[in-house]
Amino acid sequence: MSDLIKVNYDADQPTVSARELHEGLGIGTKFATWFPRMAEYGFAENVDYKTCYPNLGSENHGGQNMVDYQISVDMAKQICMIQRTEKGKQYREYFLDLEKAWNSPEAIMARALQMANKSIDSLKEQCKFLGGQLVEQQKLIAELQPKANYVDTILSSRSLVVTTQIAKDYGMTATTLNKILHDMGIQYKTNGQWVLYHPYQGKGYVSSKTIKIKRRDGRADVVMQTQWTQKGRLFLYEHLKKEKILPLIELCD
Repeated sequence: MSDLIKVNYDADQPTVSARELHEGLGIGTKFATWFPRMAEYGFAENVDYKTCYPNLGSENHGGQNMVDYQISVDMAKQICMIQRTEKGKQYREYFLDLEKAWNSPEAIMARALQMANKSIDSLKEQCKFLGGQLVEQQKLIAELQPKANYVDTILSSRSLVVTTQIAKDYGMTATTLNKILHDMGIQYKTNGQWVLYHPYQGKGYVSSKTIKIKRRDGRADVVMQTQWTQKGRLFLYEHLKKEKILPLIELCD
């Protein structure tokens, strides 16, 4: 796959420069006029694109930082469809190939392992810092080396737990854990609720609970929340362990 445009992989999803896409597509309209028109096709700032001010150099812009936008590959792909030109078709096919590579099992696995390694490195730094703090170190050992191991803890409880509680065991946020489970093909999101893919449904791993919430405008509402059974918690432990993602209690044991 030849590189038509530079792709930025610093964010959770790959992005490209709107200015570079504008130039690559050979758009005759000025960028400052063209991009707002594209954004009107249902794209949202900080969701589909983010404003940035890269230094575009002194030769063409007098050394000024001109506004640019980092746009998602999906947004770029849809913009290419709107153009209906040969260049648009060429770039759209490029972005389709990019999405296919990004969503390949190998790429998903690599990202999950990378996230796990970052968590492990962070934990190692914490342990290193505590090395010179004898009292704090003894407290940490007492907390991370209980008499029962993680599996025994799971089996000894019968209560339902939310994703946030499980994520805390691994030293990560619920958002991060949900993304890892989605990348592993375990769950997907529908109507704001994470649900299991078909192979894992009906096995007693989760339970849905209706909870009351208050919207930002003060309006009362109810939503469905997925809660994990202890059987489901053990299921997650086994699957995450295969990916070298372990609970904190085992990393420091």
